[in-house]
Amino acid sequence: MSRLGNLGARLYRGEVGYDFIRNRKIWYGVSILITITAIIGVAVGGLRMGIEFEGGAVFTTDTKAKISTSQATDVATEASGHMAIVQELGNGGLRIQITEVDTAKANEIKETLSEELGIPAEEINADLVGPSWGEQIANKAWMGLGIFMVLVVVYLAIAFEWRMAVAALIALIHDITITVGVYALVGFEVTPGTVIGLLTILGYSLYDTVVVFDSLKEGQKDITKQTRFTYSEIANRSINSTLVRSINTTVVALLPVAGLLFIGGGVLGAGMLNDISLSLFVGLAAGAYSSIFIATPLVADLKERDPQMKALKKRVLAKRAAAEARGESPEDDAPAHRQDEEEAETAAAVVGQRQQPRGHGRTPGKR
Repeated sequence: MSRLGNLGARLYRGEVGYDFIRNRKIWYGVSILITITAIIGVAVGGLRMGIEFEGGAVFTTDTKAKISTSQATDVATEASGHMAIVQELGNGGLRIQITEVDTAKANEIKETLSEELGIPAEEINADLVGPSWGEQIANKAWMGLGIFMVLVVVYLAIAFEWRMAVAALIALIHDITITVGVYALVGFEVTPGTVIGLLTILGYSLYDTVVVFDSLKEGQKDITKQTRFTYSEIANRSINSTLVRSINTTVVALLPVAGLLFIGGGVLGAGMLNDISLSLFVGLAAGAYSSIFIATPLVADLKERDPQMKALKKRVLAKRAAAEARGESPEDDAPAHRQDEEEAETAAAVVGQRQQPRGHGRTPGKR
């Protein structure tokens, strides 16, 4: 078995682990700091909306221009009065995007580009995008996001409990806020691809969260009938038991997205890939973080306020204190080891019963 696989097995059995719940205030503080930074980035810098939302014109050429991309940017910006975005295409042509341009202005810009680029006007394709189309996309995206959030809360409340539904909702909002903030800070365009990426990461984030919640649901069965674990300890074991699985799924998902973002968008200059790949990359990483460090600790915080859980915690701590007063090792100092030992003893007893002689239980000397 590989080292990672062996670590995963030991985490699952509770032989090793990290106390995520005890250090939850640190993770809350980190998330609050990142979230505030993201909000400030959006408030100060704003989002750089793409032409699909703002409306404008896109000029494309199949012939290589006589000037560089930077020079074409200056020419298009000066001719339109708005900041132009110029990208070099694979065939050597250019794609020039300018927002807030009407039909009359687009014709003037086309003539200017024809002169400066050294390309006949009939070889420059001009496509106009109206802002109403982008507004419809934005409205539908917000509607889809709202419906998704409502369905998630309803499902989790039914399948698990309302506390888990609330924690998952906060984690999703956390992931969206961070992703949008990164877009504002980096200055990437927000396009329909970005919206698709945002909606996609919600599914990944929810998947990681539900995996931990499912383990927690199994671990808290008949929790009030025992005095070995508090709810927070069970929640912590649930995180540790699924930790390697979460890491594996996140890394596997991030690798192809990183290829799109850093190789496709950065090295090869395929800028259109940046729209969706950045939202996926940031969102996947934030989703994995929130499922481990935010969602489950929030559930533990909410659950520990329940009177039954408070009473359970008092009984567990009282039992441990009594054991320490007698000079004994507290039963719950190594609860996972204790459970493994009990399971081993039970298995040994069953095996021993199966290995007993056929005459076991009969009176000696009688057949």
